[in-house]
Amino acid sequence: MSPTNGIFTPDQVDQLVEFATAHGYATLRGVYRDEDLARAEAELVAAQTALVAGTLDSRYRTDILDDPEAEVDGESFAHYVCFATKVAPAAAGLVAHPGVVAVGQAMLGADAWVLDYEQFGVVYQDARPDPGSGYSRISWHTDRQSGPHLAMWPAVAFTIHFDPTSPANGFLRVVPDSHLRGTDGIIEGFGRIPGEIALYQERGDVLFHHCDLWHAAARGTAEGSDAIRRHLRGSYHGGERLPEGHGVADFVKNALR
Repeated sequence: MSPTNGIFTPDQVDQLVEFATAHGYATLRGVYRDEDLARAEAELVAAQTALVAGTLDSRYRTDILDDPEAEVDGESFAHYVCFATKVAPAAAGLVAHPGVVAVGQAMLGADAWVLDYEQFGVVYQDARPDPGSGYSRISWHTDRQSGPHLAMWPAVAFTIHFDPTSPANGFLRVVPDSHLRGTDGIIEGFGRIPGEIALYQERGDVLFHHCDLWHAAARGTAEGSDAIRRHLRGSYHGGERLPEGHGVADFVKNALR
């Protein structure tokens, strides 16, 4: 299997885990029904709108990952909805889908747990390259760098895509196999790393990646609706659970936006 492949169906969990173990990432395709995606999308957009309007509790906003002054088309905008599974039941259903759970547990063990209750929880992300945007791209980093002192690692992130990705709306850049070699050689910023590849995703794809994988997100090149890139992002963990009330005071913002 080539590192440029890595797309598997729900009946190929063993092959997916084998590929992800070797290369640091893999995509699960064909796990969701269209109506379930549409219901979750509608709930998340409604929560995002309520957050901007001030009718959703401020605990669902983050000024660490997002820019509180962000604007899109001249109006206030929220790129992130934290703890999204707490305000969007259909989104919680996507995360809890048996096909997704099977991959998380196959990669980290039967006791693997989802970080949906602390730090930022499972987040809804809406990236846009508008001039007033607070989130359009992310620089090179690994997830473990956000809290290397914590005992919750190892982890596997999952990203559930609502929009197909492309150069028009941005995409994930990864360095295959980099999860096996630490962070020596990873660069700060957005420059090219030899061996990096682009991972294009379809609507409904679930991309899994190891917490030590070098990855970055490219900014979209289009404008307007063609530039929108939305997804639900969370993580399975194989280490110790964070205690309730842990908060984000020790979170390391290790990636530029």
